[in-house]
Amino acid sequence: MDMPSRRIAHLDMDAFYASVELTRYSELRGQPVVIAGRNEHKPVMKPDGCKHFFRLRDYSGRGVITTATYEARALGIFSAMGVMKAAQLAPDAILLPVDFDIYRHYSRLFKAAVATIAIHIEDSGIDEIYLDLSNLKEDSLTLAQRIKAAVKDATGLTCSIGITPNKLLSKMCSDLEKPDGLTILQLSDIPARIWPLSVSKINGIGPKAAKKLGFLGITTIAELAQADIGLLQNHFGRSYSIWLHEASHGVDRRAVITHADPKSISRETTFERDLHPRDDRLALSKAFTVLCTQVAEDLKHKGYMGRTISIKLRFEDFHTITRDFTLTTHTADPIIIHRAGRECLRRVALKKKLRLLGIKASALISTHSTNKTAICLQQELPFTL
Repeated sequence: MDMPSRRIAHLDMDAFYASVELTRYSELRGQPVVIAGRNEHKPVMKPDGCKHFFRLRDYSGRGVITTATYEARALGIFSAMGVMKAAQLAPDAILLPVDFDIYRHYSRLFKAAVATIAIHIEDSGIDEIYLDLSNLKEDSLTLAQRIKAAVKDATGLTCSIGITPNKLLSKMCSDLEKPDGLTILQLSDIPARIWPLSVSKINGIGPKAAKKLGFLGITTIAELAQADIGLLQNHFGRSYSIWLHEASHGVDRRAVITHADPKSISRETTFERDLHPRDDRLALSKAFTVLCTQVAEDLKHKGYMGRTISIKLRFEDFHTITRDFTLTTHTADPIIIHRAGRECLRRVALKKKLRLLGIKASALISTHSTNKTAICLQQELPFTL
Protein backbone atom coordinates (compact mmCIF):
# COMPACT_ATOMS: atom_id res chain seq x y z
CA MET A 1 0.00 0.00 0.00
CA ASP A 2 0.96 3.66 -0.13
CA MET A 3 2.93 5.49 2.55
CA PRO A 4 0.58 7.64 4.68
CA SER A 5 3.55 9.53 6.13
CA ARG A 6 4.18 11.26 2.83
CA ARG A 7 2.81 14.74 2.16
CA ILE A 8 2.69 15.46 -1.55
CA ALA A 9 1.24 18.66 -2.97
CA HIS A 10 0.11 19.47 -6.48
CA LEU A 11 -0.06 23.17 -7.34
CA ASP A 12 -1.99 24.20 -10.42
CA MET A 13 -2.24 27.81 -11.55
CA ASP A 14 -5.83 28.91 -12.16
CA ALA A 15 -6.70 29.44 -15.86
CA PHE A 16 -3.04 30.36 -16.21
CA TYR A 17 -2.75 31.90 -19.68
CA ALA A 18 -6.01 33.79 -19.32
CA SER A 19 -5.08 34.99 -15.84
CA VAL A 20 -1.73 36.27 -17.08
CA GLU A 21 -3.48 38.19 -19.85
CA LEU A 22 -5.77 39.82 -17.29
CA THR A 23 -2.73 41.24 -15.50
CA ARG A 24 -2.10 43.49 -18.52
CA TYR A 25 -5.72 43.91 -19.59
CA SER A 26 -7.35 44.44 -16.21
CA GLU A 27 -10.40 46.00 -17.86
CA LEU A 28 -11.36 42.50 -19.03
CA ARG A 29 -11.75 41.06 -15.52
CA GLY A 30 -15.12 39.47 -15.02
CA GLN A 31 -15.68 39.02 -18.75
CA PRO A 32 -15.55 35.83 -20.86
CA VAL A 33 -12.06 35.83 -22.39
CA VAL A 34 -10.66 33.16 -24.71
CA ILE A 35 -7.00 32.62 -25.50
CA ALA A 36 -6.64 31.24 -29.00
CA GLY A 37 -6.19 33.92 -31.60
CA ARG A 38 -3.36 34.77 -33.94
CA ASN A 39 -1.11 37.83 -33.72
CA GLU A 40 -3.55 39.81 -35.85
CA HIS A 41 -5.99 39.50 -32.96
CA LYS A 42 -3.86 41.55 -30.61
CA PRO A 43 -5.77 44.45 -29.04
CA VAL A 44 -5.54 47.62 -31.14
CA MET A 45 -5.24 51.12 -29.70
CA LYS A 46 -7.89 53.41 -31.17
CA PRO A 47 -7.38 57.14 -31.85
CA ASP A 48 -9.35 58.00 -28.72
CA GLY A 49 -6.84 56.08 -26.58
CA CYS A 50 -9.15 53.15 -25.90
CA LYS A 51 -8.27 49.55 -26.74
CA HIS A 52 -10.22 47.60 -29.32
CA PHE A 53 -10.52 43.92 -28.44
CA PHE A 54 -11.44 41.32 -31.01
CA ARG A 55 -14.39 39.02 -30.35
CA LEU A 56 -14.82 35.36 -31.10
CA ARG A 57 -17.19 36.30 -33.91
CA ASP A 58 -14.22 37.99 -35.65
CA TYR A 59 -12.35 34.69 -35.91
CA SER A 60 -12.18 32.45 -38.97
CA GLY A 61 -10.03 29.35 -39.21
CA ARG A 62 -9.60 25.98 -37.58
CA GLY A 63 -7.68 26.90 -34.44
CA VAL A 64 -8.50 25.48 -31.03
CA ILE A 65 -8.99 27.08 -27.64
CA THR A 66 -5.84 27.14 -25.52
CA THR A 67 -7.60 28.26 -22.35
CA ALA A 68 -10.40 30.51 -21.19
CA THR A 69 -11.46 32.48 -18.15
CA TYR A 70 -13.95 30.89 -15.79
CA GLU A 71 -16.62 33.26 -17.11
CA ALA A 72 -16.07 31.79 -20.61
CA ARG A 73 -16.07 28.26 -19.24
CA ALA A 74 -19.47 28.92 -17.72
CA LEU A 75 -20.69 29.46 -21.30
CA GLY A 76 -19.53 25.98 -22.30
CA ILE A 77 -16.09 26.92 -23.68
CA PHE A 78 -13.15 24.72 -22.74
CA SER A 79 -9.58 23.95 -23.77
CA ALA A 80 -9.06 22.11 -27.08
CA MET A 81 -12.50 23.12 -28.37
CA GLY A 82 -12.49 24.46 -31.92
CA VAL A 83 -12.59 28.26 -31.97
CA MET A 84 -15.38 28.31 -34.54
CA LYS A 85 -17.52 26.12 -32.29
CA ALA A 86 -16.75 28.38 -29.34
CA ALA A 87 -17.80 31.37 -31.44
CA GLN A 88 -21.22 29.78 -31.86
CA LEU A 89 -21.58 29.47 -28.09
CA ALA A 90 -20.26 32.91 -27.16
CA PRO A 91 -19.74 35.18 -30.18
CA ASP A 92 -19.15 38.24 -27.98
CA ALA A 93 -16.41 36.65 -25.85
CA ILE A 94 -13.10 38.50 -25.99
CA LEU A 95 -10.43 36.85 -28.17
CA LEU A 96 -6.74 37.23 -27.32
CA PRO A 97 -3.74 35.63 -29.07
CA VAL A 98 -1.40 33.22 -27.33
CA ASP A 99 1.79 34.85 -25.97
CA PHE A 100 4.08 32.12 -24.68
CA ASP A 101 6.90 34.53 -23.81
CA ILE A 102 4.89 36.22 -21.09
CA TYR A 103 3.45 32.91 -19.87
CA ARG A 104 6.96 31.50 -19.45
CA HIS A 105 7.96 34.65 -17.56
CA TYR A 106 5.11 34.24 -15.07
CA SER A 107 5.86 30.52 -14.84
CA ARG A 108 9.38 31.28 -13.70
CA LEU A 109 8.05 33.82 -11.20
CA PHE A 110 5.61 31.48 -9.46
CA LYS A 111 8.06 28.57 -9.35
CA ALA A 112 10.78 30.76 -7.85
CA ALA A 113 8.32 31.98 -5.22
CA VAL A 114 7.38 28.42 -4.24
CA ALA A 115 11.07 27.45 -4.05
CA THR A 116 11.56 29.90 -1.17
CA ILE A 117 9.29 27.68 0.93
CA ALA A 118 9.70 24.13 -0.40
CA ILE A 119 12.79 22.86 -2.18
CA HIS A 120 11.62 19.40 -3.30
CA ILE A 121 9.84 20.46 -6.48
CA GLU A 122 8.99 18.51 -9.61
CA ASP A 123 8.36 20.72 -12.63
CA SER A 124 5.33 19.22 -14.32
CA GLY A 125 4.57 21.92 -16.87
CA ILE A 126 4.38 25.63 -17.46
CA ASP A 127 1.53 26.03 -14.95
CA GLU A 128 1.85 23.14 -12.49
CA ILE A 129 4.31 21.56 -10.08
CA TYR A 130 4.47 18.77 -7.51
CA LEU A 131 5.96 19.36 -4.07
CA ASP A 132 7.19 16.90 -1.45
CA LEU A 133 6.36 18.51 1.89
CA SER A 134 7.07 15.41 3.97
CA ASN A 135 10.13 16.76 5.77
CA LEU A 136 8.76 20.22 6.55
CA LYS A 137 7.65 20.86 10.11
CA GLU A 138 4.66 23.11 9.49
CA ASP A 139 1.20 21.61 9.19
CA SER A 140 -0.27 21.18 5.71
CA LEU A 141 -2.78 24.01 5.99
CA THR A 142 -0.17 26.54 7.07
CA LEU A 143 2.23 25.44 4.32
CA ALA A 144 -0.43 25.63 1.65
CA GLN A 145 -1.54 29.07 2.75
CA ARG A 146 2.07 30.32 2.77
CA ILE A 147 2.69 28.91 -0.72
CA LYS A 148 -0.51 30.42 -2.12
CA ALA A 149 0.36 33.80 -0.59
CA ALA A 150 3.90 33.66 -2.04
CA VAL A 151 2.55 32.90 -5.51
CA LYS A 152 0.02 35.72 -5.24
CA ASP A 153 2.66 38.21 -4.07
CA ALA A 154 5.07 37.25 -6.86
CA THR A 155 2.59 37.15 -9.73
CA GLY A 156 -0.72 38.65 -8.67
CA LEU A 157 -2.29 35.32 -9.68
CA THR A 158 -4.12 32.62 -7.76
CA CYS A 159 -3.41 28.92 -7.69
CA SER A 160 -5.13 25.80 -6.40
CA ILE A 161 -3.37 23.25 -4.22
CA GLY A 162 -4.13 19.67 -3.27
CA ILE A 163 -2.18 17.97 -0.46
CA THR A 164 -2.47 14.21 0.00
CA PRO A 165 -0.19 11.20 0.56
CA ASN A 166 0.66 10.89 -3.16
CA LYS A 167 0.84 12.56 -6.57
CA LEU A 168 -2.23 10.88 -8.06
CA LEU A 169 -4.58 12.08 -5.33
CA SER A 170 -2.99 15.52 -5.07
CA LYS A 171 -3.49 16.24 -8.75
CA MET A 172 -7.13 15.27 -8.45
CA CYS A 173 -7.59 17.37 -5.33
CA SER A 174 -6.03 20.51 -6.80
CA ASP A 175 -8.94 20.52 -9.24
CA LEU A 176 -11.73 19.99 -6.71
CA GLU A 177 -12.20 23.57 -5.50
CA LYS A 178 -10.94 25.75 -8.35
CA PRO A 179 -10.27 28.61 -8.58
CA ASP A 180 -8.08 29.58 -5.60
CA GLY A 181 -8.76 26.18 -4.08
CA LEU A 182 -7.15 24.29 -1.22
CA THR A 183 -7.93 20.63 -0.52
CA ILE A 184 -6.19 18.48 2.08
CA LEU A 185 -7.07 14.80 1.98
CA GLN A 186 -6.04 11.63 3.80
CA LEU A 187 -6.43 8.07 2.56
CA SER A 188 -9.40 7.63 4.88
CA ASP A 189 -11.20 10.42 2.98
CA ILE A 190 -11.13 8.57 -0.34
CA PRO A 191 -14.58 6.93 -0.11
CA ALA A 192 -16.30 10.24 0.65
CA ARG A 193 -14.30 12.65 -1.51
CA ILE A 194 -12.84 10.63 -4.39
CA TRP A 195 -15.10 7.65 -5.11
CA PRO A 196 -18.15 9.73 -6.15
CA LEU A 197 -16.12 11.39 -8.93
CA SER A 198 -16.11 10.37 -12.57
CA VAL A 199 -13.39 7.94 -13.63
CA SER A 200 -12.18 10.61 -16.04
CA LYS A 201 -10.95 12.62 -13.03
CA ILE A 202 -8.09 10.14 -12.60
CA ASN A 203 -5.05 11.42 -14.45
CA GLY A 204 -4.22 8.55 -16.78
CA ILE A 205 -7.77 7.64 -17.77
CA GLY A 206 -8.33 9.39 -21.07
CA PRO A 207 -11.52 9.79 -23.10
CA LYS A 208 -11.14 6.42 -24.85
CA ALA A 209 -10.57 4.48 -21.65
CA ALA A 210 -13.40 6.34 -19.90
CA LYS A 211 -15.74 5.50 -22.77
CA LYS A 212 -14.69 1.85 -22.67
CA LEU A 213 -15.27 1.74 -18.92
CA GLY A 214 -18.68 3.32 -19.48
CA PHE A 215 -19.65 0.48 -21.78
CA LEU A 216 -18.84 -1.84 -18.87
CA GLY A 217 -21.15 0.16 -16.59
CA ILE A 218 -18.24 1.79 -14.77
CA THR A 219 -18.62 5.57 -14.65
CA THR A 220 -17.53 6.54 -11.13
CA ILE A 221 -14.31 5.85 -9.28
CA ALA A 222 -16.33 3.93 -6.68
CA GLU A 223 -17.60 1.58 -9.38
CA LEU A 224 -14.06 1.16 -10.66
CA ALA A 225 -12.81 0.36 -7.16
CA GLN A 226 -15.46 -2.33 -6.81
CA ALA A 227 -14.98 -3.77 -10.30
CA ASP A 228 -13.71 -7.30 -10.72
CA ILE A 229 -10.08 -7.10 -11.80
CA GLY A 230 -10.59 -10.10 -14.05
CA LEU A 231 -13.27 -8.19 -15.95
CA LEU A 232 -10.88 -5.27 -16.32
CA GLN A 233 -8.09 -7.52 -17.59
CA ASN A 234 -10.37 -8.95 -20.27
CA HIS A 235 -10.80 -5.48 -21.72
CA PHE A 236 -7.66 -3.54 -20.79
CA GLY A 237 -4.84 -6.04 -20.31
CA ARG A 238 -3.04 -7.01 -17.13
CA SER A 239 -0.75 -4.05 -16.37
CA TYR A 240 -3.27 -1.28 -17.08
CA SER A 241 -5.98 -3.16 -15.15
CA ILE A 242 -3.74 -3.43 -12.09
CA TRP A 243 -3.05 0.30 -12.37
CA LEU A 244 -6.78 1.08 -12.71
CA HIS A 245 -7.51 -0.96 -9.59
CA GLU A 246 -4.77 0.69 -7.55
CA ALA A 247 -5.59 4.20 -8.79
CA SER A 248 -9.24 3.79 -7.82
CA HIS A 249 -8.07 2.98 -4.27
CA GLY A 250 -5.72 5.99 -4.20
CA VAL A 251 -2.52 3.99 -4.47
CA ASP A 252 0.42 5.77 -6.12
CA ARG A 253 4.03 5.05 -5.17
CA ARG A 254 5.70 7.57 -7.51
CA ALA A 255 8.27 9.88 -5.98
CA VAL A 256 8.53 13.61 -6.58
CA ILE A 257 11.39 13.89 -9.06
CA THR A 258 13.25 17.12 -8.39
CA HIS A 259 15.44 16.93 -11.47
CA ALA A 260 15.11 15.08 -14.75
CA ASP A 261 17.06 15.91 -17.87
CA PRO A 262 14.76 16.40 -20.87
CA LYS A 263 15.18 13.96 -23.71
CA SER A 264 14.28 16.55 -26.32
CA ILE A 265 13.16 20.14 -26.81
CA SER A 266 10.72 20.92 -29.60
CA ARG A 267 8.37 23.47 -31.08
CA GLU A 268 5.61 23.03 -33.63
CA THR A 269 2.86 25.05 -35.22
CA THR A 270 -0.44 24.12 -36.83
CA PHE A 271 -1.31 26.45 -39.68
CA GLU A 272 -4.66 28.20 -39.85
CA ARG A 273 -4.98 26.85 -43.40
CA ASP A 274 -3.09 24.18 -45.29
CA LEU A 275 0.00 25.70 -46.91
CA HIS A 276 1.27 24.66 -50.32
CA PRO A 277 5.06 24.02 -50.53
CA ARG A 278 5.31 26.16 -53.68
CA ASP A 279 2.50 28.69 -53.52
CA ASP A 280 3.03 29.43 -49.81
CA ARG A 281 6.81 29.16 -49.86
CA LEU A 282 7.41 32.44 -48.05
CA ALA A 283 4.96 31.70 -45.25
CA LEU A 284 6.44 28.24 -44.75
CA SER A 285 9.97 29.59 -44.79
CA LYS A 286 9.10 32.19 -42.16
CA ALA A 287 7.38 29.63 -39.93
CA PHE A 288 10.35 27.27 -40.30
CA THR A 289 12.82 29.99 -39.30
CA VAL A 290 10.72 31.04 -36.32
CA LEU A 291 10.51 27.46 -35.04
CA CYS A 292 14.27 26.95 -35.36
CA THR A 293 14.89 30.20 -33.49
CA GLN A 294 12.45 29.23 -30.74
CA VAL A 295 14.05 25.82 -30.26
CA ALA A 296 17.48 27.48 -30.04
CA GLU A 297 16.19 29.94 -27.45
CA ASP A 298 14.60 27.14 -25.43
CA LEU A 299 17.87 25.18 -25.49
CA LYS A 300 19.87 28.17 -24.28
CA HIS A 301 17.37 29.08 -21.59
CA LYS A 302 17.32 25.53 -20.20
CA GLY A 303 21.08 25.10 -20.50
CA TYR A 304 21.24 22.40 -23.16
CA MET A 305 22.63 21.76 -26.62
CA GLY A 306 21.30 19.20 -29.07
CA ARG A 307 23.01 17.00 -31.62
CA THR A 308 20.08 15.44 -33.50
CA ILE A 309 17.72 17.83 -35.27
CA SER A 310 14.35 16.49 -36.43
CA ILE A 311 11.45 17.83 -38.42
CA LYS A 312 7.82 16.82 -38.18
CA LEU A 313 5.44 17.33 -41.09
CA ARG A 314 1.72 16.71 -41.10
CA PHE A 315 0.07 16.92 -44.50
CA GLU A 316 -3.45 17.93 -45.50
CA ASP A 317 -4.55 14.28 -45.36
CA PHE A 318 -3.20 14.05 -41.75
CA HIS A 319 -0.34 11.77 -42.84
CA THR A 320 2.59 12.61 -40.55
CA ILE A 321 6.27 11.99 -41.16
CA THR A 322 9.53 12.79 -39.37
CA ARG A 323 13.11 13.11 -40.57
CA ASP A 324 16.32 13.36 -38.51
CA PHE A 325 19.78 14.79 -39.10
CA THR A 326 22.62 14.18 -36.62
CA LEU A 327 25.31 16.85 -36.39
CA THR A 328 28.99 16.25 -35.72
CA THR A 329 28.75 18.29 -32.51
CA HIS A 330 26.13 19.60 -30.13
CA THR A 331 24.63 23.02 -30.72
CA ALA A 332 22.12 25.61 -29.59
CA ASP A 333 22.79 27.86 -32.58
CA PRO A 334 19.63 28.75 -34.55
CA ILE A 335 21.59 28.93 -37.81
CA ILE A 336 22.94 25.41 -37.41
CA ILE A 337 19.52 24.11 -36.35
CA HIS A 338 18.01 25.79 -39.41
CA ARG A 339 20.57 24.20 -41.74
CA ALA A 340 20.11 20.76 -40.22
CA GLY A 341 16.36 21.13 -40.52
CA ARG A 342 16.73 22.05 -44.18
CA GLU A 343 18.75 18.90 -44.71
CA CYS A 344 15.84 16.92 -43.24
CA LEU A 345 13.40 18.70 -45.54
CA ARG A 346 15.58 17.87 -48.54
CA ARG A 347 14.73 14.21 -47.98
CA VAL A 348 10.97 14.77 -48.22
CA ALA A 349 8.93 14.94 -51.42
CA LEU A 350 6.93 18.10 -50.74
CA LYS A 351 3.97 17.73 -53.07
CA LYS A 352 0.98 17.92 -50.73
CA LYS A 353 -0.16 20.86 -48.64
CA LEU A 354 1.07 21.08 -45.05
CA ARG A 355 -1.08 21.61 -41.96
CA LEU A 356 1.66 21.26 -39.31
CA LEU A 357 5.40 21.87 -39.10
CA GLY A 358 7.63 21.00 -36.14
CA ILE A 359 11.32 21.17 -35.18
CA LYS A 360 12.96 19.11 -32.44
CA ALA A 361 16.44 18.93 -30.91
CA SER A 362 17.37 15.67 -29.16
CA ALA A 363 20.49 13.81 -28.01
CA LEU A 364 20.84 16.66 -25.54
CA ILE A 365 23.82 17.54 -23.39
CA SER A 366 23.93 20.07 -20.57
CA THR A 367 26.01 23.15 -21.24
CA HIS A 368 27.18 22.93 -17.61
CA SER A 369 28.75 19.51 -18.13
CA THR A 370 30.79 20.21 -21.24
CA ASN A 371 33.29 22.75 -22.48
CA LYS A 372 32.55 21.99 -26.08
CA THR A 373 31.68 24.92 -28.27
CA ALA A 374 29.15 24.47 -31.04
CA ILE A 375 30.64 24.90 -34.49
CA CYS A 376 29.01 25.48 -37.83
CA LEU A 377 28.60 22.69 -40.31
CA GLN A 378 31.58 22.39 -42.56
CA GLN A 379 29.56 22.52 -45.72
CA GLU A 380 26.56 24.52 -46.85
CA LEU A 381 23.54 22.24 -46.91
CA PRO A 382 22.01 22.39 -50.38
CA PHE A 383 18.29 22.49 -49.57
CA THR A 384 16.34 25.71 -49.33
CA LEU A 385 12.66 25.81 -48.46
